[in-house]
Amino acid sequence: MSKMRIEHDSMGKIEVPNDVYYQAQTQRALNNFQFSDRRFPTPALLALLDIKSVAAQANSQLDLLDNAMATAIQQAIVASKKLDFSKHFPLDLFQTGSGTSSNMNINEVIASLASVILQVKVHPNDHVNMGQSSNDVVPACIHISTVRHLKAQLYPVITDLSDKLADLAIQHSNLVKTGRTHLMDAMPITLGQELLCWQQQLNAAQAKIQQAELSLLNLPLGGTAVGTGVNCDPRFAKLACDYLQQQDQIPWQTAVMPALYMSSQDHTLAMASALKGVAVTLLKIANDLRWMNSGPVAGLQEISLTALQPGSSIMPGKVNPVIPEAIAMIAAEVIGNEATITIAAQSGNFQLNVMLPLIADKLLSSIDLLTHACQAMTDKVFAEFTPNAEHLTQALEKNPILATALNSVVGYDMAAKIAKRADKEHKSVLAIALEETKLGEDELKAILDPLHLAKPHK
Repeated sequence: MSKMRIEHDSMGKIEVPNDVYYQAQTQRALNNFQFSDRRFPTPALLALLDIKSVAAQANSQLDLLDNAMATAIQQAIVASKKLDFSKHFPLDLFQTGSGTSSNMNINEVIASLASVILQVKVHPNDHVNMGQSSNDVVPACIHISTVRHLKAQLYPVITDLSDKLADLAIQHSNLVKTGRTHLMDAMPITLGQELLCWQQQLNAAQAKIQQAELSLLNLPLGGTAVGTGVNCDPRFAKLACDYLQQQDQIPWQTAVMPALYMSSQDHTLAMASALKGVAVTLLKIANDLRWMNSGPVAGLQEISLTALQPGSSIMPGKVNPVIPEAIAMIAAEVIGNEATITIAAQSGNFQLNVMLPLIADKLLSSIDLLTHACQAMTDKVFAEFTPNAEHLTQALEKNPILATALNSVVGYDMAAKIAKRADKEHKSVLAIALEETKLGEDELKAILDPLHLAKPHK
């Protein structure tokens, strides 16, 4: 068992393990919040550390913080990033709704390390938290960690998947298959068109994320307690944002009205909804793939997905579409995360939202899950995408709905008669049309040519 030391805060003294850098307020939160094994998200903690670093730099430039102390704080932040986060930043996700406990956890760890470096007492509130409040830095860290996560993780894998779909669409631009509406046979399309539709849907979903990202570039730093900037130099926010911009090469800017991003979380809800859009797109693609891969005898058999593992504990030789199924579950989770953030966004009571840790967790989790899903689509589904071309052609030749192409020549009623006979007698539309109409074989072949029917008419 760890030896204990005595720490003090405004509520008095409390015992804290001797081998940790956090202090009294973190220990009180650790005692109070033991609801789960989930922690305040690491990317959000890293963003908080970076906010503390630029805050120290800004306060030093404004002659509000001694240069040596500011340097010690920044050195302590570098050291903090190398710590065991589970030990030194241990707080439960389900904590005070402002994230104050995690903000103070960060402040205390930095203060302890900086005190060792400087050999002078560095105070977590007076020095590390100078010009700040949990109420402005925690919303800001959500913005920063979300945008960083998007740019470093999600955007690259969406681009890879989009590029792969575009390449496959070109490769299969002339492979004609039976289209389907209501899961029933419809007019022909090319496999390339189907792939291109997925790609365009994915691109549109990403564009909505990028649009939602614009609001997150506004940081409420300098708003402090309720957005009015009490106890903060009016020049602080601009300096802090400039330093962050230099670090990330991301155009962070000071929020015109910091209170908006503290009392409201409409902007994070918009991001959650945009992420849900990617989830819905991936779910559509995953389910299409599952249907197309169904078989190998009694299903559609349009494609063959790569066999990755045995599919049954009792049926030998069975192989299942495991990656699309996993991606479908990821999509369900992300959709659920958006519902959670919808409720959380309603909890902006007066001047502060009080579900900020949960919003951070759900946003970052959704980005992580979608990143892995897109990567798996590219690497494990479409890397060896194999259409069953012969089966596609055979199925298309038997499709009675091809009679639709005869509507403008023989009329709807005659075309319906041809379609019904073709279906009933298991013959091609061409064969029945030769019997039912006065059209010649060459003329009918030209009208019923699958590739011609599949190409968009302009």
